Amino acid sequence: MKILITIQENNVAPRFDLTSEVLIADYRGRHIIGKLRIILMTRPSPEELCGLIIKEDISRVVCGGIEETHLQYLVWKKIEVLDSIIGPYREALDMVKEGTLKPGTILSGAKKIRPTE
Repeated sequence: MKILITIQENNVAPRFDLTSEVLIADYRGRHIIGKLRIILMTRPSPEELCGLIIKEDISRVVCGGIEETHLQYLVWKKIEVLDSIIGPYREALDMVKEGTLKPGTILSGAKKIRPTE
């Protein structure tokens, strides 16, 4: 099974439509097969990202916010989308392998940001 995680620095990218970097991992059970691949997109484009997801035969997508049209397209293509994920992408990858990641999860490694006063 292949997973794609939208990333920005060390975290899950907050917006699918502005993603310019993704991680692709192939895993069986709880073990990653081969090497993790990081792909830099030529430009942020949700349409190109959806095309890459289909081309790479991705089974699961982990992302932050995603527009309804792109979400429905991926679901229609029978791709599981775990959206509204906040925090480090490596932690998200570990939780996907364990089968514990759910949409809307705020990962324990997420930095707590306090508004300035």
